[in-house]
This record gives sequence, C-alpha cells and structure tokens, in this order.
Amino acid sequence: MFTPRPRFGEQTPPAIFPPVLGLFGLGLAWRRAADVPGAPAFLGEMVLGAVTLLFLFCAFAYGRKVARRAGVVAEDLRVLPGRAGLSALVLSVYLSAAALAPLARPLAEGVLWAGFALHAGLVVLVVRALLTGPAEARTVTPVWHLQFVGFIVGAVAALALGRVGVAAAILPVTAGLAVLIWGASLVQLIRRDVPAPLRPLLAIHVAPASLLGTVAAGVGNWTLAYVFAALALGLVVALLARLRWLIAAGFSPLWGAFTFPLAAFAGMLLALGQGPVAAPVFAVAGGVALVAASLAVPAIAVKVMQAWARGGLGPKTNAARA
Repeated sequence: MFTPRPRFGEQTPPAIFPPVLGLFGLGLAWRRAADVPGAPAFLGEMVLGAVTLLFLFCAFAYGRKVARRAGVVAEDLRVLPGRAGLSALVLSVYLSAAALAPLARPLAEGVLWAGFALHAGLVVLVVRALLTGPAEARTVTPVWHLQFVGFIVGAVAALALGRVGVAAAILPVTAGLAVLIWGASLVQLIRRDVPAPLRPLLAIHVAPASLLGTVAAGVGNWTLAYVFAALALGLVVALLARLRWLIAAGFSPLWGAFTFPLAAFAGMLLALGQGPVAAPVFAVAGGVALVAASLAVPAIAVKVMQAWARGGLGPKTNAARA
C-alpha cells in the first residue's frame, strides 16, 4: 500500500531545540575563552555562525508546522518534551542576540527584545496549559527552570549588549524563582524516585545556577556569583556521582537536556576566571569543563538531529502533527 511522503515540517518536533540551545551556549563559552592566552579565538565565532544557521533552519521547519495549523503549539505544550523544546526555542532567540551583539548591535537589540516578547507569550501559554491540563501535569519539573527562570538567559544577552541595568533587574527575580523550583524539586526527589527515562532532565538544574553566577559576575556582584558557583559545582558533582543512575534508560531525545547545562557551567567558570578570587583556578577549571562540553554537546546534537532526519523523533516525543 502506498504511503504518502510526509510534508516538510508536518511534525517538526520541539525536541530539536534543546541541542541547538546547547550549541549556542558552547559557542558563547568558546567566545569567552578567547580571552585566555593560547585559546583559539576563531573557534567561538565558527561555532556560533554554524549554530545560528542551524537554528534558523529548525525555526523555519517549526514555523512551517505552525503556519499549517496554529493549534499545534498548544498541543506540543501538553507533553514534557514539547514544553522543554519550545522553551529551548525561545531561549535560543536570546542567545542568537548574544551571538550577534559584537557583529550587528542594532539587529541584536531587536532580537533580544523579540526574545523577551516571545518568552512572555510562552509563559502565558504554559500557565494556561498547566491550569487546564490534568493535575499530574502541574507537577514541578526541571523544565520549569527553562520557562520561568529562563529570563536569566535574556540577562546574559543583555550583558553582551552592555545593558547592565536590564541584567541587574532580571537577576534577583529569577534567582528567587530558581530557589523555589530547586526547593520543590528537592522535596519531590526525597519523596519518590524519578523514572529512569526522565532522569536526564535533572541536569537542567545546573543551568540556572550557572547562569545566575555568570550574570552576577557580569553586574559586579562577585559574592553572589561565588554562591551560585558553589551551588552549580555541588549539583554537577552530585550528578556525576550518580551518572550511571542518571543515564540508566540509555540514549533518548531527552539527552538534549544535558547540552546547555554543560555549556553554561563551563561559561560560568570562565567568567569567574576574570574575578578577584582564585581567577587562575577558575580559568583552568573552565577550560577543562569547556573541553568536556565540546566533546559531549555536539555528539548529542548530532544523534538528536539524525533521529529527526530519519523521521523517528516526532513520534517518539509525541510531537503534534499539523
């Protein structure tokens, strides 16, 4: 029996965006590492150029799906991979602004504020989905960091554009939200085990700690930066200590959740390498973390993109079909 070939973008899965976000973070970390003597200055720009093109292609593919039937956005937000993926899409807009900042400042400014607008719209849709969906969907998950604390990514882009006041305003609000989500997640983790397929999402907890540390350093609040750095380091050590438990279910599209936290952690350490306390130690640690991220992030991104190209990623992540 003849099966019609699916149209391009018909079931574009939001799960393609977390690895894109991770690649953006990796490129920005390499750009920061260019200040370290001996580091290849061109590598960050090369990665950022490539991932910007990849992001535009992925966003176009998802836009084709939305253009066919706008309701797919609400449907994608009903499932966890969809919420994580669409959040990563919006956060990638912020990082594309950061990537553009030294090259085309007016364009980067416009992209940054478009990112804030898109993010606010996403939060409204997510809250509506949580309120109208089943009770179990309202359970706090690490993905809540991407949705509600994710404005801190906009603060990173604001710093790249010299908007220190914007970053300073975002910092305390997002820090408070992050603490609430960490607390709720810790209570849930104590009360019950996390199903093996969902454990990779726990890595997301590292990202807000790392970004809050980076932004705190960027606005000159070094005490707060070191506090969040200690928290991020503690989370990384805890996750590494239970790595076999974390990846017990084997590779899945949710491994995309590892990518951005790895890059954000390396970027934070490199930022602290310019600080007043133990700068050489942080610089060396940041270099080690950046090499590790450079090995892991592209490998995960390639596997996720291959799954998309073969047509299995959409059904596997319950992506809506236009």
